[in-house]
Amino acid sequence: MSMDQIGYKELSAFMEMMSNRDLTATTVHQHMVAIRKVFAHAHGNNIIQNLPKFPVIKVSDKPRGSFTLAEYRDLVRLARQRIGEPVPQVFSKKYRSSREILDRHGHINADLHWLIRFMVNGFMRPGDIKFLKHKHVSIVRGKHIYLRLNLPETKKHDKPIVTLQPAVFVYERLLAKQKADGYGKPDDYVFLPELQDRKWLLVAYGWQFMYLQSLAGIEANAANGQTRTIYSLRHTAMTFRLLYGGKIDLLTLARNARTSVEMIERFYASNLTAEMNIDLLQGKRT
Repeated sequence: MSMDQIGYKELSAFMEMMSNRDLTATTVHQHMVAIRKVFAHAHGNNIIQNLPKFPVIKVSDKPRGSFTLAEYRDLVRLARQRIGEPVPQVFSKKYRSSREILDRHGHINADLHWLIRFMVNGFMRPGDIKFLKHKHVSIVRGKHIYLRLNLPETKKHDKPIVTLQPAVFVYERLLAKQKADGYGKPDDYVFLPELQDRKWLLVAYGWQFMYLQSLAGIEANAANGQTRTIYSLRHTAMTFRLLYGGKIDLLTLARNARTSVEMIERFYASNLTAEMNIDLLQGKRT
């Protein structure tokens, strides 16, 4: 159809067709956003004279789950105990990969427990881990001790991320191990530096992490039933700060995590309840 033949009726029919194919509301919404952008481009260049009215799509948020403090400790403990243990095929077959990647990384990696601790104390996205190099990391020792991560720009955010103090311990131990293995130079990657094709990094860690959760018996989130992934470690970092970080304000947390206050309220803090912060509710001014 030519663009001037497409109106509200045709757009609604297209949206209904996608819904009948059992596509999620989020996927349908993404398709409609792409179509809207094409129409906006055409209108801006005087190819069409008017923009059609678009049907409204209601998308419900499905936030990823975070881990409790006890679950986090179990994950770290098991990751250290099971180093070198093969990942069963039921987990590795969920992601397409090359045979070489499966042979080399189809087991619990020696730095998986460092990765878990680093992310929970560092606020970054898994995508940041893929390209994090030693030259991006600075250790700051002053009134506070922390890492400054000058990561490449992600989602239009380019400000440094600062970590909690435990991340310094993790990084120093990881760096020492890598230097002993011949890595640790500024242009070497912080995690799995031997893996040069970085598109496989999260696939390999994904196998290991899902297997680790099954060993701990915590695959699903008790709060909302959502399956948890490596991305849940970022949610855990945010949740722990909201629960245990004193009177931290959302704007500071959002800027450091390269997100917005709205996103924290919609996704990262969605599983928190008032009872979790009962001390703040019942606290008194001094």
